[in-house]
Amino acid sequence: MDFEKDIKVGDILKKLREEKELTQDSLSEILNIKRQTYSAWERSISNPDINTIVFLSKIFDCSVDYLLGKTDKRNPYEIQTIAAHHDGDVWTEEELEDIEKFKEFVRSKRQTKE
Repeated sequence: MDFEKDIKVGDILKKLREEKELTQDSLSEILNIKRQTYSAWERSISNPDINTIVFLSKIFDCSVDYLLGKTDKRNPYEIQTIAAHHDGDVWTEEELEDIEKFKEFVRSKRQTKE
């Protein structure tokens, strides 16, 4: 999906629903709404209310911004593992200190989010 273009919520809903291998009927049951209501969302005839958008983001494990087409990052708060290998490089004491400072920066940033 090209997120620089105007993305419709309906297109995103359909993509996410299909990825979860859900039918419109089964998702409608989960949401306790009529299938026709959900179908109208996917066809961009109407949109879900804000509470439903939040619930859908939980079902699809994505951010509300992703669901609304405002970002291409599904879950910007998801922790990703980063591995660094020095491949035999020799690090100076100053470089090692910089690496430790960076690790502390990342830890403090994480704690701020929590």
